[in-house]
Amino acid sequence: GWKVLTDKLGSKVQLVGDDLFVTNTRILKEGIEKGVGNSILIKFNQIGSLSETLDAIKMAQDAGYTAVISHRSGETEDTTIADLAVATCAGQIKTGSLCRSDRVAKYNQLLRIEDELEGKAPYRGLKEIKGQG
Repeated sequence: GWKVLTDKLGSKVQLVGDDLFVTNTRILKEGIEKGVGNSILIKFNQIGSLSETLDAIKMAQDAGYTAVISHRSGETEDTTIADLAVATCAGQIKTGSLCRSDRVAKYNQLLRIEDELEGKAPYRGLKEIKGQG
C-alpha cells in the first residue's frame, strides 16, 4: 500500500511515516531502499536516545525525506521538540492546535527561538512540504 501510494502521490504530497518507521534507523533505511513514504514522524523519546533520534533525522534528510518532529500522547509543557526542530532544520513540528498549555508552550518556544536568532536560521516554509514549494 505505501509503495503504491508513494509511487502515485509522493512527488505531490507529503507522506509521513509514523508507525511505519517508528523513529528507527534500521526500519527507515529499509523504507528508503523500498521507496516508501517521503517523510518521517520523529518522536525523540520513542527510539531510546537523542543520538538515535538525530541519526534518524540525518538519515531521512540525506535521503531527501522530510522530518516532522512530534510530541507524544500524554505530553507535558517540555519544549524540546521545538529546539530539536530548529537545531536539525526540520521545518515542521506536530503538536496540535493552540488549545492546551502543553501545546502553546512549544509554539511559544519557537517564537522565542525566532526572536533570539533574529532571522539567522533558515526556514524553508512550504518548500519543506513535498509538492508545495
